[in-house]
Amino acid sequence: MASAAEHLLLAAVAVPASSYLIGFLVFVLVFLYNFLECHFLRDLVRGLRGDPVVLTYGPACELYDAVVSKCRILHGRYLATPWLSSPHLQTGFLNFFGRPPAFRYRRQLFSVRDGGTIALDWLLASDVKGYSLHTDGDISKDDTTPIVVVVPGLTSDSASPYIKHLVHTIAKQGWHVVVSNHRGLGGVSLTSEYFYNAGWTEDLREVVNYLNHEHPETPLFAIGTSIGANILVKYLGEDGENTPVVAAASVCSPWDLVVCDRFITRKLVQRFYDRALTIGLQGYAKLHQPILTRLANWEGIEKSRTVRDFDNHATRLVGKFETVDTYYRHCSSAQFVANVSIPLLCFSALDDPVCTKEAIPWDECRANRNIVLATTVHGGHLGFFKGISASSLWWVGAVSEYFNVLYSSPLMHKPRKAQNPGLHSPLESSIDKSPYVSIAEDGMVAAVRKDDVDTESTQDPSYDHKNPENKSPETDQTQKDAVESTHPPGQNLQDSNNPGNDITSPMKSSTNKLSRQSNKSMWLLAYIAIVSTWPLVGSLLLIIFKRKLKNVLPDSWHRR
Repeated sequence: MASAAEHLLLAAVAVPASSYLIGFLVFVLVFLYNFLECHFLRDLVRGLRGDPVVLTYGPACELYDAVVSKCRILHGRYLATPWLSSPHLQTGFLNFFGRPPAFRYRRQLFSVRDGGTIALDWLLASDVKGYSLHTDGDISKDDTTPIVVVVPGLTSDSASPYIKHLVHTIAKQGWHVVVSNHRGLGGVSLTSEYFYNAGWTEDLREVVNYLNHEHPETPLFAIGTSIGANILVKYLGEDGENTPVVAAASVCSPWDLVVCDRFITRKLVQRFYDRALTIGLQGYAKLHQPILTRLANWEGIEKSRTVRDFDNHATRLVGKFETVDTYYRHCSSAQFVANVSIPLLCFSALDDPVCTKEAIPWDECRANRNIVLATTVHGGHLGFFKGISASSLWWVGAVSEYFNVLYSSPLMHKPRKAQNPGLHSPLESSIDKSPYVSIAEDGMVAAVRKDDVDTESTQDPSYDHKNPENKSPETDQTQKDAVESTHPPGQNLQDSNNPGNDITSPMKSSTNKLSRQSNKSMWLLAYIAIVSTWPLVGSLLLIIFKRKLKNVLPDSWHRR
């Protein structure tokens, strides 16, 4: 007589292989659905209505009463694009297929007191409206059109898809926008031994004070994203009422870097982001290897597997912090929230896979009458795709509406002069207008004197300041030389799309150089994107080949 085990074995063998295949596919789909934190079924059960935006503010909040209460988008609901119903799908899709609008920036090279060079990329209102009020590329001093300063995230620059979505939307509403790229990004080489980090506010302060000096009648607004949001909030808290900025917005800020550091290594899926960010930072470091080899632990940088490892071997040493946690605590913006003295709207998604909701300073935001915190259940990190085509970002529209309502509200006022007009003295003589740059062998850009440039380098849309001492021995001698101001500030901001501008080709070469440096990061993100979209692809294949599977499925399946 056959044993029970033998009966079970015979029964198992009798089951068609197709049944096992279907069962395995169902298991994989369920696993990935939960692993990727998908919420499509939840949204479907709720009638695809989305979730309301939750606003957090104090009882005496002037910003809510005068501005936010009149913002339709902030009092509506947010529904993620159905086929991107996952924070990981949203975040991955943004990096690969962000579908940014097509346009060209006007570039300005801005040199700060320590010798560092920042690429300021402009998009004027006339550039997107089909006419040109600024044919000479200059914004007049009496122009009162608002200017929005954008601070990108970690290793991001003006070419990032989400930045281009934001810049184009703001410019389309009739405002001027300038992206303040971080040092060493945007195709510009490092010209000093100072690097940016998560709490480096000096560059933003100098840029803001410069813009306020050049356009004293123009309202200045600011937007920070991710690490850029952390830098912006920290700057606003440090300067308090002395900032010339009249209003700001923070999008997906990490708030507390210590908490985010622990969070990003907690789960397997978070470690993918940790590794991707590390590869991006290593790519940034390779662009400036000669300097980092002297200032940091290059061997440790190459062996870094996490962001914390990179910060330990590079950021901590360059910034002269005793430990990594000391650096994180010093640069976290949450401790500066209480001192913010201008209207500030903050956006955060509760399912952000990079900047956890655990770091959000809820009580501090509620206690400051100048701050309103807007949180959504879904959105990912800087994603917030909406509509069936995922052609726009929800937070971009919300920020645009917020600025428009605030601009016509009682809270609007003339830009306040900073007590310290800038670290340049005098500011008027510290701006160099020489329209020349030098393209180094590594594809990076640096400002040089007119007499150091050959005939192929004419008419570049750039600015620079007076010659600060260049501490970077690996740069060209032309980068070490300063150029002296020969034209009044604010002139010669030319369109980088000018067909007669011979510098366009080298700039494109520089951009391509940067892209090649980050190939590893792109491949890792591609892997994440493919794995993330498998549940949708599997379901689609099952529907397409359903008829063909009828011949192999058991009869019991056909009767169902």
